[in-house]
Amino acid sequence: MHFKNRNEAGIKLGDKLKKYKDRKDVVVLAIPRGGVEVGYEIAKFLNVELDIIVTKKIGLPNDEELAIGSVAPDKKVMLNEGTIKLYNVHGDYINDMTNEIGKEIERRYKAYKGKYQLQDLKNKIVILTDDGIATGFTTRAAISYIKSQKSKKLILAVPVAPSDFAREIKKEVDEFVCLHSTGHFFSISQFYDSFPQLEDEEVRKY
Repeated sequence: MHFKNRNEAGIKLGDKLKKYKDRKDVVVLAIPRGGVEVGYEIAKFLNVELDIIVTKKIGLPNDEELAIGSVAPDKKVMLNEGTIKLYNVHGDYINDMTNEIGKEIERRYKAYKGKYQLQDLKNKIVILTDDGIATGFTTRAAISYIKSQKSKKLILAVPVAPSDFAREIKKEVDEFVCLHSTGHFFSISQFYDSFPQLEDEEVRKY
């Protein structure tokens, strides 16, 4: 499956989620930056609230794409202990990156919402979305945080994901909606005709 852009992917996801239309207890939480474009279309289609959830992965030294952990919106850390041992990553590096990423998470909330303010998710039906899933570490950090906030139901809705992730994640969420999963997964951008990087100003607009 191929998408013209993130907007088309969001509209198609919205159609799969139409049973949640017009519900006041539903909130779409989008992971910036690209996920906000998808989340905007879902929220508009369903006529529900849109908000952000900022999580960031901790990359391996000299290879930022390989995740060794992630930091949640409340700055709690989730680590991949197996990968850390395999690459012999020093604790000081993890601590330094955790502090740096925590500051970036706070900066992004202030840039997008005007202040570092986390959504009240108690008894809410949460639709978590992004423009796709690669390693899944930022997604899992978001899932862990949402669950800790005593949400009523958690739906993960994404356009694309690797098939092994799709199999595993069903155990961690109440509902998983994915338009396309495949074992031939190299990058999220391969499934889009247009996949530009969004700037902070564009995220604020959405």
